[in-house]
This record gives sequence, C-alpha cells and structure tokens, in this order.
Amino acid sequence: MLNKIVIVGVGLIGGSFALGLKAAGAVRRVVGIGREPQAMARALELGIVDEVAASYEEALQGASLVLLAAPVAQTGPILAALLPHLGARTVVTDAGSTKSDVVAAAREVLGERIHQFVPGHPIAGSESNGPDAALATLYRGKKAVLTPLPENADDAVELVAGAWRACGALIHMLSPEDHDRVFAAVSHLPHLLAYALVDDIAAKPHADLLFQYAASGFRDFTRIAGSSPEMWRDISLANQAALLTELDAYLAQLTTLRAHLAASDGAALEAVYANAQRARREWIEAIEAGSPPPPPNQEPE
Repeated sequence: MLNKIVIVGVGLIGGSFALGLKAAGAVRRVVGIGREPQAMARALELGIVDEVAASYEEALQGASLVLLAAPVAQTGPILAALLPHLGARTVVTDAGSTKSDVVAAAREVLGERIHQFVPGHPIAGSESNGPDAALATLYRGKKAVLTPLPENADDAVELVAGAWRACGALIHMLSPEDHDRVFAAVSHLPHLLAYALVDDIAAKPHADLLFQYAASGFRDFTRIAGSSPEMWRDISLANQAALLTELDAYLAQLTTLRAHLAASDGAALEAVYANAQRARREWIEAIEAGSPPPPPNQEPE
C-alpha cells in the first residue's frame, strides 16, 4: 500500500496509473500537479486524483512515489523544480518513451540523489489524450519496462515495479540504451511513418476526395497519428540517432520494393508480403501466449 503518490501530468498515462492503483486498493491518496489548470480540474472532477497541488512543495510532502508523465523534454525542468522539496525516502520514476536522454537529464539535475530515480516506460497507450482518456485497465496484461540504474537500491526498484504490477502490468528489464534501440524500431518509426502518410495525403490538392474514401485499412495504419504532436516531437528528437538508423533501413526496404514494383516482379513482392504476414502472425501468437490479460473480475497480481 502506497501512502501517497504524486502524478506530474495527469493525462492518459499518468491518469491511468492513478486509476489502476486505486482500483487495486494499492494507494491511499493521489495528488496531481501539472501545467494546465483545466486538465488538472478535470482530473479532480473525474476522481483520478484526490487533490491538485499548487506547488511541488505542497505536492511532495509525505509522498512515497512520484511519476513523471510529461513529454520527455520536460524531464530536466520538472526534476529541477521538485528537487528542493524531494524527501530522502521518496522514489521518483517516469513513463517516458525514451530512456537515455531521460537518464542523462536526471543525472545532471539530481546529482548524488540519482539513486532516487528509477526510469520506466509502460508499453500501453492510445491516440487519445488528457484525463478523459484515462482507464483503470490500461496496463492490465501489458508490459512495463524498467531501466534501473547502478545507483538504484533494490527496494526502490521494487517499489516502482510493485506499483506497475498493481496496475496489472508485466515487468521487464532493459538497459536505457537497449530500450531506445528497441523502441526506435517498433514504436518511434511507426509513429513517424503514420504522421508522414497522413501529412502527405492532407497536402494533396484532392485531399478531401482521398479522405472521403479512406476506410478501415487507412484508419488502422494511421491511428497513432492522432497522438500528441508535442510528445512525439520530443521523442523523435530524443532518440534521434537510433531513429535515423531505423529510418535509413526502412528507406532501403522501400527502395527495394519500388524496384520490384517497377520491374513487375510479382514473385518478389509476394515473397516480401508473405514473410511479413508470417512474422506478424508469429508475433501476435507470441503476445497472446506470453502476455495474457487477467480473467474478467480478477484483480491483477
């Protein structure tokens, strides 16, 4: 049971964390703090938080855990603002989609108190934003990746892991560097592609006609282009090197496909499509076998 947690940025990610802990009976009090008064008032109205703090000094008094659920570029400024009021036993974690930059910012700001910061990243979300998008069940059966630092005490890491488990998440561990390489390929590149495709269609002179006939395939492929532009701008720049590597590899793949198409090489095109279909099917089967959601009406462990 966490006595008090502080959520910095009570939107989809932070709000779902709070609701998940409340649903599990794992927290006594949730305090929210953020830069948008209307969003914070809505989080209070929805019962996501029990209190909205006017300052970090007010918010951090007696806090067991602090979750930073804000765009990754804000990590340094937020940590600098809360550091003067950070209790010696309070653990800070984050939910950022990049880790190397977050760790670098935390080291620069926290200095010798870096042991109080346990980096994390829940692998769940949607294209919706804000407190109204928060769900108590968002993390059930989903992965939460922690990237612990050498300075972190075991009990600090377990405090963060235990909070995510209470929300129903499955804990995985990676180094910050491995995390960023992995997610450049399977998360950051897909977002870049989805934004690029929608932007390209929208810029065409007959965009209205094209969107009129765009159906489920287009909707599914571009769903993540509805995500926060500010957040994904920060993620793209923060993971620039790894994302450029993946983008270059994808451009090479597109060049190969273009050559197959230009040569009317149906067999080569079909081979690529078949390999992709097989790989996707195996991935779906692995997810269903390895990350099953909890049975209905059963609390996560």
